[in-house]
Amino acid sequence: MTNLMLAWAITTAQVLIGLAMLCAAYRMLVGPRVQDRVLGLDTLYVNAMLMLVTFGIQTGRTLYFEAALIIALLGFVGTVTLAKFLMRGEVIE
Repeated sequence: MTNLMLAWAITTAQVLIGLAMLCAAYRMLVGPRVQDRVLGLDTLYVNAMLMLVTFGIQTGRTLYFEAALIIALLGFVGTVTLAKFLMRGEVIE
């Protein structure tokens, strides 16, 4: 009973995260301002990281957790870089 409930919860979470990724991709592509597009990209990488974590839980492989960590680190650096570029117009001072 517990394994069935866990499998159902993970599948439901994956479907909902996939819908959230579609919404974030829409905001990233259609956003009226650049700030909206950056926010969509930030949301997209967080959702991709969560999707990899759910795949890791479902399969029991640690490779997905390591990939999620790399996506989180690179996404954070990318968001900070884009925010700095939007604020100052340059990345490297």
